Amino acid sequence: MENKSLKALIGDDSALIRKQLKDVLVECGCLEVFTAANGQEAIDLYKVQKPDLIFLDIVMPVCDGIEATKAIHSIDSHACVVIISSVGTQVLLKNAIEAGAKDFIQKPVKKELIKSIVEKRLKGEL
Repeated sequence: MENKSLKALIGDDSALIRKQLKDVLVECGCLEVFTAANGQEAIDLYKVQKPDLIFLDIVMPVCDGIEATKAIHSIDSHACVVIISSVGTQVLLKNAIEAGAKDFIQKPVKKELIKSIVEKRLKGEL
């Protein structure tokens, strides 16, 4: 997977977080970055765009990040979902991993961590 061919999807109800994360992903070389304001939009976008990397918040309207992860994994069991949340309890972490998430990041998100995740995905390590 080449850097310029990497497609990413961001699902977060905060427009500010979506913009910040999109800027970082573009800076990392992601050619296409799609954004969704809730879990259902993320699921719908996943079906159409088939992104290589998905970042989902847990707390979102309509459908939360855990349910969206489950739905995306029912479509594609190899989907690479990373949960990003300000609520980082052990229970939520366990639920995210059980739903199929590959990683869990605590907000506020650090640019270096996102770059590291993109690099791991490009190398096939995530």
